[in-house]
Amino acid sequence: MPKILIVEDDPMIQEIYQKKFSEAGFEVLLAATGQKVLDLAKEQADIDVILLDLLMPKMNGFEVTENLRKSENGYNQNIKIIIFSNLSQKEDRDKAVKLGANGFIAKADYTPSDLVKEVQRLLGNFKEQVKNDERLNGEVKKEELTSGKKRILLIEDEKVFIEMFGEKLTQDGFEVVTAENGAWGVKEALKEKFDLYIIDMVMPAMTGEEMIGRLKLEEETKNIPIIVLSASVDEEAQKKVEAMGIESFYIKTQVTPTELSEKIEEILKR
Repeated sequence: MPKILIVEDDPMIQEIYQKKFSEAGFEVLLAATGQKVLDLAKEQADIDVILLDLLMPKMNGFEVTENLRKSENGYNQNIKIIIFSNLSQKEDRDKAVKLGANGFIAKADYTPSDLVKEVQRLLGNFKEQVKNDERLNGEVKKEELTSGKKRILLIEDEKVFIEMFGEKLTQDGFEVVTAENGAWGVKEALKEKFDLYIIDMVMPAMTGEEMIGRLKLEEETKNIPIIVLSASVDEEAQKKVEAMGIESFYIKTQVTPTELSEKIEEILKR
């Protein structure tokens, strides 16, 4: 049973969220202040995820996240932090991710029932990422690092495309790491070295445009080539990201795995 700490200062909304998450099989803890979050995180290190508002009295969500991510404070660094706030501007998302948040959900975009589904989905993504990390930290990683394989970060949330593109790229000799939400993708990009990024335009937590903007700002990632995937044609959005310095823009349903792999080969040989 996953354990969730929901941070909300409105008693009525607290009750609604507690009911919905309990019905979905969660063990639910509640907090209305930043200090209470820190106290519970210290007392109950087996919390799986904290659903954290940014606007709270005395200590805001940014400060809480910063405190939780300081290992010297004694908090379990495996606790996932999902920001759940009406403050959803790019700068708020970027700041939260930089401080150590694992995801970002805009309050206005989700009903209580939809929120439960989104948190379940994100927890599934986090578990898959842990498996990937364990694999990469084991013998497979040692072999791959010495084999000279080019590393690709595929930031995509639709499993059909992850499997379709990821399998072909792996067959063609690339090492493929996946991230199924934008904030996690940026975190992976900043944590590890990759030779190329494949970014979906529409992603949870951060949009493709936001991810590209963030990566282009960082010294270690600004020159890594980027291929953008989109589910539909939006000429204005396409022109905007092309102007940001990407390599190629594809409609997902109109590019084959072979074409994508060949394009990557061409880019990486330059």
